[in-house]
Amino acid sequence: MWQRLFSAIVLGIFISNAATAQTRVKLGILGDQSGAYSAIGGQGSVVAARMAVEDFKPSERGLKVEVVSGDHQNKPEIGVALARQWFERDGVEAIFDVPSSSVALAVSDVAKEKNKALIITGAGTADLTGPKCSPNTVHWAYDTVALANGTGSTMVKRGGDTWFFIAADYVFGQTLQRDTAAVVEKNGGKVIGSIKAPFPTADFSSYLQQARDSGAKVIGLANSGADTINAVKQAGEQGISSKGQALAALLIYSSDVHTLGTKAAQGLVLTEPFYWDLNAATRAFSDRFAHQFGGKKPTSNQAAVYVGVMHYLKAVEALKSASDGVATVAKMKEIPADDPLFGKGEIRQDGRKIHDMYLFEVKQPSESKGEWDLYKLLSTIPGKEAFRPVAEGGCPLVKGQEAKP
Repeated sequence: MWQRLFSAIVLGIFISNAATAQTRVKLGILGDQSGAYSAIGGQGSVVAARMAVEDFKPSERGLKVEVVSGDHQNKPEIGVALARQWFERDGVEAIFDVPSSSVALAVSDVAKEKNKALIITGAGTADLTGPKCSPNTVHWAYDTVALANGTGSTMVKRGGDTWFFIAADYVFGQTLQRDTAAVVEKNGGKVIGSIKAPFPTADFSSYLQQARDSGAKVIGLANSGADTINAVKQAGEQGISSKGQALAALLIYSSDVHTLGTKAAQGLVLTEPFYWDLNAATRAFSDRFAHQFGGKKPTSNQAAVYVGVMHYLKAVEALKSASDGVATVAKMKEIPADDPLFGKGEIRQDGRKIHDMYLFEVKQPSESKGEWDLYKLLSTIPGKEAFRPVAEGGCPLVKGQEAKP
């Protein structure tokens, strides 16, 4: 009897110590849950994060992982308040997603101040790995330079050598216009006009009319989410394509094209880092995701949340700690990046995740075999060609850039 009692006590102590030995990690999915960008991330990003945690099997690796979520409403002050609460009071060690560049830049400052990790998958400004880079931040998925190098250069090569921009009037829209204009001019094109539209905007009719009157061969939409959907719909209603002008949706997601339908979006050229039907691995993941998310296929942002969480947890497992954000991000940069959704790549010194980008064209309705059969692949853009060279960004983390303004 005493032997059995002693064994039970020893077993209890062992189980207690094993539980105590687990590294506890709380992840925050900070996104737009109700506004213009909710379809590209939103609850889908939360589903992707939880799938990543489940697939990582944390209990078998000495980790205990929890996922929480919040809505920043595309307002920097709300994003900052949530990030501070999570970091200071709620024990969150890392934040993911963060669409809207103005919110991402503000939250990046908080993550640096509190020495936590920030893995951005939803925001686009390339300044996040340029002058605003941080040792606590990784920028996954895409950025404004990669979009410009894909869609912008292709449109010029197709004969679209004069451009008029309609840009969302905040950091992302301005940066996307800036980086695309640079690519257009580098390829021999010319920007003949631009206009800023408030974010968000429901009625683009007057902006489209000005673009139409400019006579530009390409109307560049430097916006995203619901804004892009509204602009493309209304451009179709105005018959812009029949006037010999082409529309360039510089950032458009598969969820946006699905909402528009191939009839309205047919022929659009776009750049993405992920598409659900790209290969067997992306299809397998997307089928699982759709099963958990009402039949909807994942966007590139949601796919990036999944692989970003997986890569982050690998770094935490290696360090056996998540408390030091700088150390965790540094370990993420050391670990080879190779996953079934984005393929082989690397996380550079400036925090930029490098992987191939893809140039797609939206299918004609007659080509589409189902509601999510949206794209045909035009070309693959190697990561080192898609993204800005590390020496050109002005990131102070990069050797030789410290003294540059």
